[in-house]
Amino acid sequence: MREALIVWGGWSGHEPQQGAEIIRDFLEQDGFAVRLETTTEAFADPAIKDLSLIVPIFTMSKIEKDQASNLVAAVEGGVGLAGYHGGMGDAFRDAVDYQFMVGGQWVAHPGNIIDYRVDVTRSDDAVMAGIESFAYRSEQYYMHVDPSNEVLATTTFTGEHASWIDGVVMPVVWKRRHGQGRVFFSSLGHVASEFAVPQMKTILRRGMNWAAR
Repeated sequence: MREALIVWGGWSGHEPQQGAEIIRDFLEQDGFAVRLETTTEAFADPAIKDLSLIVPIFTMSKIEKDQASNLVAAVEGGVGLAGYHGGMGDAFRDAVDYQFMVGGQWVAHPGNIIDYRVDVTRSDDAVMAGIESFAYRSEQYYMHVDPSNEVLATTTFTGEHASWIDGVVMPVVWKRRHGQGRVFFSSLGHVASEFAVPQMKTILRRGMNWAAR
């Protein structure tokens, strides 16, 4: 049986506990044995190198150097890493090795909660199969991203809330390799209620399964 670790905590505005419970249910339904932890100390456990998947849900906060090093080494060795929104894409702002592994870092969400569009760019990919571009209401993440990411969906900023980014096309969903490990990220999911959006839920669930070894 594949084993997954979810580590949740950090800023409470992203509802990390609720998100962790939803993710746990998805993974258990998909045949994983799932363990939940609530401190970054879990990342320092040498045994994580034997997992199938790690899901961080830990916006902002701090990770100790030995914890980050062990997590990165586990992924480089083949453990999958997958997550969403700030729980993975805005975690541990001072840990550049972590950001290098994720493939991006949140820097802004102009206008805060707004209506925008998610454009599917790789309908031929199994993660996005059958999903068409869709309207979405949440924080529209502006991120610094790695050009080596394999981008599966994007969004285009209108400039309404920051005129100088009018027309900027920003990745929303991507996958990548980090060493031997597969990494998946979706910027959708500010709060747990967004899991009610079928496209958001399906993309993340498929992405986690893709990342898991």
